[in-house]
Amino acid sequence: MKNPLPDQIPSSAQQQAELPFDGELVLLRDIVRQLPAGVTVQDEDGRFLLINDVAAAQLGLAGGQGDDVAAKHLNERRAAGLELLRHGRATVAEVAGAGSNGTQVLLAAHRPISVAGRNLLLSCSADISEQKAVEDHLFRSAYFDGLTGLPMRRVIEHRVQGLIQRYEPGNAFALAFLDIDNFKHINDYYGHSVGDALLVEVAKRLGLNLRETDMLSRISGDEFLLLLAPIDNEEEVADYVEATLQRLKAPFFIDGSEIFASTSIGVSLFPDHGRSYDMLLHNADIAMYRVKNDGKGAAAFFDAGMEREALLRMKIEQSLRHAILEKQFFCAFQPKVDIRTREVKGIEALVRLRDDDGIIQAPGTFINLAVELGLIDDLTHLVLAEIVRSIDLINETFGPTATISINVAAKQADSPTFMRSFAEALDATGFPRRFMIEVTEDAFVTKTRFQSEVLPILRKLGVGISIDDFGIGYSSLSALADITADEIKIDRAFIKDIHLRPRSQGILRAIESLADALGMSVVAEGIETFEELAYLQAATRIRYAQGFYFAHPIFLEELKTGAPASSDTRVSETSRPMQENRHSDYARPARYRR
Repeated sequence: MKNPLPDQIPSSAQQQAELPFDGELVLLRDIVRQLPAGVTVQDEDGRFLLINDVAAAQLGLAGGQGDDVAAKHLNERRAAGLELLRHGRATVAEVAGAGSNGTQVLLAAHRPISVAGRNLLLSCSADISEQKAVEDHLFRSAYFDGLTGLPMRRVIEHRVQGLIQRYEPGNAFALAFLDIDNFKHINDYYGHSVGDALLVEVAKRLGLNLRETDMLSRISGDEFLLLLAPIDNEEEVADYVEATLQRLKAPFFIDGSEIFASTSIGVSLFPDHGRSYDMLLHNADIAMYRVKNDGKGAAAFFDAGMEREALLRMKIEQSLRHAILEKQFFCAFQPKVDIRTREVKGIEALVRLRDDDGIIQAPGTFINLAVELGLIDDLTHLVLAEIVRSIDLINETFGPTATISINVAAKQADSPTFMRSFAEALDATGFPRRFMIEVTEDAFVTKTRFQSEVLPILRKLGVGISIDDFGIGYSSLSALADITADEIKIDRAFIKDIHLRPRSQGILRAIESLADALGMSVVAEGIETFEELAYLQAATRIRYAQGFYFAHPIFLEELKTGAPASSDTRVSETSRPMQENRHSDYARPARYRR
C-alpha cells in the first residue's frame, strides 16, 4: 500500500492557490490576534488600527480592568506613539501596563513604518514583570539591608563620593558613625530575635527628622552611618546629634522586655576632617572610639589629638600581637598581706608588656584591647606558663603555701570552651589548689554560664574563686547570695582615704558583714598610706590587703637577683615618720596595677 501522506499535505503554492484573498486576511488576523506578545498599529491621527488580544489585556481593554484604567493606559500609549511618529524614531522602553494582578511592567518596542503611503507605528510589547521583580529583589539584596531596609555601606559611600566630586565652597556635610553600646550583651541576655528587633527600632528613631538630602545607612551588625548634607556649621550638627542621643535614651519595649540602649557617636566634617570618604569614615570611627573609652552614650567630633591616640593604639596592638607571638612579655607579682601578722597570704600575677622603646606598659593599656582582638585567651595561657616556669623562685620568695591569683576577663569566664581548656592547664601544673581565679562581678551577676558550667569544674580541682574590684561593677546582693566565691577584693575606690570618709566606712562595714555571712575572706585593694592601713587595723576585722604601701608589683628579674621578700624586711610601722611609711623593697618607677 502506497504511503498517502505526501498526497495529503498540500504544498505552500497549493495552499495559496486554494485560499481566497478574504480567507488569507482572516487567517492573518487570527494569527496576529493570538500572538503571545502585544501588538498594536497606530496611525498619525492617534487612532489604533489594530490591537491584538494580548495588547488589549495590557492596555486594560479586556479582563474587567475598568474604564478608567483602560483610558489611562490607552491615552499614554497614544501620546507616546504620536511623539515617536512625529520624530520618526524607533525605540525600546519599559512602560507600565494594566495586569490582572496589578500594574505590569512591559518591554515595548516601537517602530515607525510606511504602508501604502501611510505613516504607521508598529508596536510590540512583552510582560517582564516577573523578571523585574527578580531584578528588584537582587538590587535590594545588594544595596539595602534586609533587616532594617536601610541603604548599605556601598550606597552611602557612593553618595558621599558624589558630594565630594561636586564640591563647591560652602557645601559642607557631616558623616556620623553610630554604634550601639553593649549590643553583644543585649544579644546574649535577651536573644538574637530581640537584638534584631532592637536594631529595627533604633533605625526608626535614627531616621526621624531626616531631610531628603540626608541618608542613614546600616553598615554592619550594630553600626550605622549618618550623612547630614548640607550643613552650615558644627553647632548645627551638634544640636542634631544631641537630639538623636536624647531620643535613644527612652526605653525600647520589645517582646515584653524594657530595654535601654545607648549609642556612641563620632562625627567628622567635610572638608575640615578629610577630603575622601575613607578618611572621613576613619576619623568618625576614631571619634566614636574616643566616646567608647570615655564612658559611652555620648558624641564627639574628630580632632587631631584623637588621631595621635589611634596611632598609639595601633602601635600597642602591633606590640601586643608581636609579644604574644614571640612570648615577649613578663609577669610581676604583688603580695596579698595579712595586715596583722605581715605574712604573705598570696600573690597576684600581673602581666606586663615592654614596648619597642623599652617602656613597661601596664595592663590598662592593652588588656581591653587584647579582649577586643580575641588575644586574651592566649595571653592568659602564657601567664600561667610563666608562673609554672618560675614556681621554684616564687616558692622561695613568697613561700610554698602562698596562693597564686590569675585574672580572667568576664568574657573568658562566660566561655566554657576556654575555661575547660584553662582548667585542664591548671590541673596539668600538678598544684591546681595553689591557684585563685580572679573575675569581676559581671561574670557572676549577668546571664552567664560561669556559675552553672565553669564553677563546678574549678571546684572539682580545688581552684579558689575571687571577686575582683568588688563594688564598682554590677553589684547585686541577690546574685551574691548564689555565689560560692572564696574571696572578695574591695576596690580601691572604697579604700582611698577611708579614715576621712564616714560614708565609705559604712559601706565597708556592710561589705565586711556580707562576706562574713557568705563565708568569704576580704582583701582590701590599693592600700597606699599608713592612715588607710591603721583604720583597717583598728576599725575592721579585715585581715588581708594589697597595695603599694606593702609592695609594688615585683618583677621576676628582681627575684632572680635575690631581692628580699616583703615579710622578711618589715620594720615597725610606728618607728618611722608617717610620710615615709611606704616600703620601697619592690618599688618600680611605674606605679601600675590591674
